[in-house]
This record gives sequence, C-alpha cells and structure tokens, in this order.
Amino acid sequence: MRLKFTKMHGQGNDFVVIDGVRQAVELTAAQVRAIADRHYGVGCDQLLLVEPAREPGNDFRYRIWNADGGEVEQCGNGARCFARFVRDEGLARRDELRVETARGVIRPRIEAGGQVTVDMGPPRLAPADVPFLAPAARPTYEIEVGGEALEVSVLSMGNPHAVQLVADVDAAPVATQGPLIERHPAFPNRVNAGYLQVVSREHARLRVWERGAGETLACGTGACAAVVAGIRLGLLGPVVRVSTRGGDLTIRWAGTSSDMTPPLPPVMMTGDAVRVFEGEIDLPAPGPQETPAC
Repeated sequence: MRLKFTKMHGQGNDFVVIDGVRQAVELTAAQVRAIADRHYGVGCDQLLLVEPAREPGNDFRYRIWNADGGEVEQCGNGARCFARFVRDEGLARRDELRVETARGVIRPRIEAGGQVTVDMGPPRLAPADVPFLAPAARPTYEIEVGGEALEVSVLSMGNPHAVQLVADVDAAPVATQGPLIERHPAFPNRVNAGYLQVVSREHARLRVWERGAGETLACGTGACAAVVAGIRLGLLGPVVRVSTRGGDLTIRWAGTSSDMTPPLPPVMMTGDAVRVFEGEIDLPAPGPQETPAC
C-alpha cells in the first residue's frame, strides 16, 4: 500500500501526519511501527491521522498513535501540527477549529504570527479520570519506583501524567527511571513521566518520558500538566514559559492551588507547528493475524 504523508514537528516533537479525508487509510499497529521506525521508515514520535468529524458542529476528528503502535488519547504538540496541516492543505478555511479527540473536543487556533494556540480543556484531577489507583485527589502522591519513594503530582490532560519536581532537569534520571514510572502498576493505562525544574514563577524547564515513545524533545500535554502541578503547589504563576530540549512553549492556566473539583479553567498552550517535508511510503501488507488499528 502506498500512502502519502507529511512530516511535521512542534518544538522537536516530530510527527507523521496522514490525510484520512482525501485518501482511504486503514493501518495496523505493525504498519504504524514501520512508519515510525527511524532507520527503515519515515521516523516519528507519533503518527497523526486527520479524519472527518463524527459529530455535527465539529470540523475534524484527530487520532494519535505512539511509535510503538499503540493508540493514545491526546497529544498537545500534535494538536498544533494538526491545525497547521489542515489549514495549509486547504481542508479548513478558518483559523480556529473544533477537533474531536478520544478524550473530548479541543480548540486549536492559528495565530497571526504562525504559532498555534490550543485550548486543551481543563485538567482532570480525580484519580479515576487519569486513571490512577488512589482513593482521593491530592496535590501530590508517593509512589515507590526501583526501591525509591517518589513524590509526584498526578493528573490527566486528556492523557495521564505523573510530574515530579527536580533540582536540575539535566541531571534527572529520565532514561532509567522514566520507563519504570511509565509501567508502574498504579497506572492501569501506563503514564507519561514528567521532570519539572522551577526556575522562577514565570519560567520552568521540563523533560518528559512519554509512554510508547520514550523521551521526546518536547511534550505539549506534559508541559500543560507540569504547569498545572506547579501552580497547585504554589510554585508557578498563571503564565509560564516552559523550556524543553526542543524549544519553548507558553502555558496559561487561571487555576489556583485550592482548585480541586470541576469545573476547572482550561489550559491554553502556544507554540510552533513546522512543516518539514512531504512524501509517500510503501507499506507491507498486513499479516494474516493483524487487524486494522484504525
């Protein structure tokens, strides 16, 4: 099967974007892994699929697969690239969109300067919404990882995050500890492990081990989760520049440390969405035991 694609990135978090509106697309998890392979495929952290909306009043449906072939609920940097893609391709004429995801509707808006702002919706703090096996919502929890007790903030930004404060993000054990947190038994659907260094109330540094992808140069939902966690701990202000290894994101949240129950304010994220190249790839046919992932 020959498939057209576009390669994009947001702050170095890179994506293969596929138009499922103007071409028929049916992929298996193995084919997603083949596309994402950085040696034999195109290479990406996540694969994004543009589909027609299912509900009236929405513009598109947005689906995401990690490099390991697993479908996930949300991707903030991908949402910005999604918006830039449909606008540049002429699939959408408006700069502000309503886009369906597996965890609700998001609202990306292309700014005059070319960056994209996404209304990521409110954070979800209840453990059952993450999901996280804990009896009640708290600002932080203690989990044991590799024989060490870690204090983490746990929340969902449409996907699950466990954020811990570190003194120096460059020295954080992302590659060794991140995989253990990702598969901790308290997270039934696995979790993204964030490492947050607070520089000032307006500036933070962040690294994230993403479930199914490993450490990425940036994680949009991870930046949102980290800022919410920092604000709830009284360490960050309402507008924060989050520096990742791939560049800076601006996160805004009007919540406070005392906000615990819905309705909570939405988290707003602003950053780049860059088109790298377009191409076509020949994919092997699905094996006899494979079923489509989409």
